[in-house]
Amino acid sequence: MRRRTFLRSLSAGIAGLAGCVDAPGSRSQTTTAEPGPEVRVKTVAMHLEIPWGTAFAPDGDLYLTERPGRIRRIRPNENETVADFTDQIAHQGEGGLLGLVFHPEDDDLAFTYQTYRADGGLHNRIVRHRVSEGFEPERVLLDGIPGASIHDGGRLAVRGDALYATAGDASDGANAQDRDMLAGSVLRLTLDGEPYPDNPFGTSVFTYGHRNPQGLTFRDGTLFSTEHGPDHDDEINVLEAGGNYGWPDVMGVGGSDYVDPIATYTPTIAPASATFYDGPIEEWQGDLFFGTLAGTHLHRVRLDGRDVVEQERLLAGEYGRLRTAFTGPDDHLYVTTSNQDGRGGTPAPQDDRVLRLQPA
Repeated sequence: MRRRTFLRSLSAGIAGLAGCVDAPGSRSQTTTAEPGPEVRVKTVAMHLEIPWGTAFAPDGDLYLTERPGRIRRIRPNENETVADFTDQIAHQGEGGLLGLVFHPEDDDLAFTYQTYRADGGLHNRIVRHRVSEGFEPERVLLDGIPGASIHDGGRLAVRGDALYATAGDASDGANAQDRDMLAGSVLRLTLDGEPYPDNPFGTSVFTYGHRNPQGLTFRDGTLFSTEHGPDHDDEINVLEAGGNYGWPDVMGVGGSDYVDPIATYTPTIAPASATFYDGPIEEWQGDLFFGTLAGTHLHRVRLDGRDVVEQERLLAGEYGRLRTAFTGPDDHLYVTTSNQDGRGGTPAPQDDRVLRLQPA
């Protein structure tokens, strides 16, 4: 399926960004974009069930997790289940088989973030897999991350010799202010699962005070995240080791005791991922993108350092709930739909899908 469209800012095409850019008190000042480039949107995979984590293998194949517990490999004209962990995964509410990344040096290793049930409750863990053996679990790197039917986090990212993971507050805001808890935090591990040597508290916790962060991405060594607020103050944050991001004591801008977000969104749009773009569309070079679940659009953010200077809504209302935005080895921008997750989306016959945005 192919579609050509002029991607325009909401102000140019619908009703403006008022009420869904920086909340009062935010440090950034933004403008909306001029009408954007002509872009072709192509469906590269369809008939998926709640795709969540996405990662390109070194050979160029795309792998993704489906939240009920499967891993699929996507190739041209091929959509194959390569691992099925549905009997090991607790797909309850927002939990399930979530983040996915490959080892940066060993092509045969990958990592997933999983919700599972034990001792009568829900928990989360990070598992390392042997890819050539059908993603056979090789080792549990980190266990004991509190879980719940909501706010499990689940996004993974690798930079150098460090593995990062977002952990939601597991439906208990107090977890996020307890530095001894793994919930409500962004975690940093070695690739063997140990706390990273220079972590600020001597544990796996890198930052804390988070509600439900679901986006992680790097730009020039700086780590950015996106985070779900309650009914206001979704956030974009720059993550600094040891930083307290305020939840549940403060939402949005909170003052000297907390690290303030660089942008907030009220009413909420539910940002569900994060990626930077360096592809062939010149107007988007260096911009931050993320899918939105409540917002049902692909969000573009232009930064000047850490200051948000421009924002734009793309594909608004065209494909329903959008979750994971990511870029591939071809430098194109991809995004997954999430209309099969039972959270208000209206599935189209092809859903769920992986979409690719490229020059028309």
